[in-house]
Amino acid sequence: MTEETPGFEEKPDVPSGATPDDAAETVESSVEEDLTAPAGDESSQKSAGAGVAGLTAQLDQVRSALDERTADLQRLQAEYQNYRRRVERDRVTVKEIAVAGLLSDLLPVLDDVGRAREHGELVGGFKSVAESLETVVAKMGLQQFGKEGEPFDPTIHEALMHSYAPDVTETTCVAILQPGYRIGERTIRPARVAVAEPQPGAAPAKEDGTSADEESGAPDEG
Repeated sequence: MTEETPGFEEKPDVPSGATPDDAAETVESSVEEDLTAPAGDESSQKSAGAGVAGLTAQLDQVRSALDERTADLQRLQAEYQNYRRRVERDRVTVKEIAVAGLLSDLLPVLDDVGRAREHGELVGGFKSVAESLETVVAKMGLQQFGKEGEPFDPTIHEALMHSYAPDVTETTCVAILQPGYRIGERTIRPARVAVAEPQPGAAPAKEDGTSADEESGAPDEG
């Protein structure tokens, strides 16, 4: 025969067929009676206090473990996001390199098309094919650059010929021997040009077109 343990182990009697509200009221009244009832012996109180302390310690351990798992999950999520961004960046880079390699192989063909256009030989079916090719490479991001009269830029121009000219104030592209091509900000071939520099010792022209001699008021000879 087992002895009944006084305290919270006793369960209140709930009438059968009672509603949840009735059952809750019965439990609350039972708890109040237990709290207002005379305290048991000292050993029972110590046992109850030890049980509460043990539950509190377990709750603290569970909370600590939950915080650690949450931090691990957040760190793992951040690493995964960084991995996705790195993979996407590498994918775009690989695609750009592949497209640049393909278009680089087509540049000699585009040069032939350009020379045929300059000589008036781009006619008939050849013209249709050439225009279709230029449309396709343009859709792939290929851009042509290099114009006569623009300042020489060693980062995008390759000087193949050099001369002096009295009508330029800085190193200038005076002829485009081969156009340059780029994809976005990537230059796949610099523009090959002929450049001209200002004549050595020549007086720089003023904005109003007058020379240094005219400005000084020197008398004309003769």
